[in-house]
Amino acid sequence: MEDCLSKKIEITVSEAEKRTGRNAMNMQETYTAYLIETRAVESQNEGQCSPVDSLWRRYSEFELLRNYLLVTFPHIVVPPLPEKRADFVWHKLSADNMDPDFVERRRIGLENFLLRVASHPVLCQDNIFYSFLTQEGGWKEMVNETGFQLKADSRLKALNATFRVKNPDKRFTELKHYSDELQSVISHLLRVRARVADRLYGVYKVHGNYGRVFSEWSAIEKEMGDGLQSAGHHMDVYAASIDDILEEEEHYADQLKEYLFYAEALRAVCRKHELMQYDLEMAAQDLTSKKQQCEELATGTVRTFSLKGMTSKLFGQENPEQREAKIKVLEEQIQEGEEQLKSKNLEGRDFVKSAWADIERFKEQKNHDLKEALISYAVMQISMCKKGIQVWTNAKECFSKM
Repeated sequence: MEDCLSKKIEITVSEAEKRTGRNAMNMQETYTAYLIETRAVESQNEGQCSPVDSLWRRYSEFELLRNYLLVTFPHIVVPPLPEKRADFVWHKLSADNMDPDFVERRRIGLENFLLRVASHPVLCQDNIFYSFLTQEGGWKEMVNETGFQLKADSRLKALNATFRVKNPDKRFTELKHYSDELQSVISHLLRVRARVADRLYGVYKVHGNYGRVFSEWSAIEKEMGDGLQSAGHHMDVYAASIDDILEEEEHYADQLKEYLFYAEALRAVCRKHELMQYDLEMAAQDLTSKKQQCEELATGTVRTFSLKGMTSKLFGQENPEQREAKIKVLEEQIQEGEEQLKSKNLEGRDFVKSAWADIERFKEQKNHDLKEALISYAVMQISMCKKGIQVWTNAKECFSKM
């Protein structure tokens, strides 16, 4: 962890800017660009003020970076990006991805993504990631030159592996099930939070009616007028405070959403393992088949029904020279197959070792982060309740003075 990039440079996404331009289809579009600023930590420790390097990136460039990391580091639980469009929001909050409040929360989420990658012991050492932070021009070309798209596994192949693996690793099967359950639980939690936020918004705003009624009532009372007017003022302030409260609460929801998206990152690691296991089983099956063919040619006996066996019966056996030539080819293919199988076994063991180490790191991070987020959320709810008690305490004092 001492070698992590986050220990060497400070990374911030300091601002967001709405822009217009032309896309690949030469059509005008509106998009948001984000300013990434980096500063060396070493010079600050020595009492010097290092210059700030800055560049602008679009959300689509963050997506390209993450897709590259997913393909290049399949054994890593790659940190997720913040949502592209708002989801699980209470109905009074805008779901427009150009809304200033949403853009601000996404700016924070993008900064968090960069900090997650920069503090990861493996991802932080990647040159493409470093170039993303420091090289504005030509970065996309640099990514595409890696050819990472050619290494990406097709969805059809991944789906095929899911259903056809004969001996799945129990640990990865359980992890896949856990990621599904985690996503389901957090989705339900976010829906409940949105409904509670809607109800709270209504309750707070209705208190504004108390303020209006008390104010109207105070106009017709002499002895009670001042007390009613003051109580009404407290109710108005209370009613207006809900907007800021729920905006703050949305930041806690974003922390939960990060782990909603982390669930998919976990599944990506599981899918890669399934693909590797599937390739291994197919290679083993092919090797067994070739060994059987070689044995049948050598002994002249066909143990199982095959098109080749039927052809031999119909058109006669091959002559010894033909048979020897085929045996020689098969023996070479068997040798290659055994080396390939050995290589795939070794690759699979290395993948499991690396993946499981990163999964353990992720679990520790998740437990810490979700604990902190839930505690902070509870503290905020307690603070809201205390404000409600204080408002009615103030109202009581106003009534007592009448």
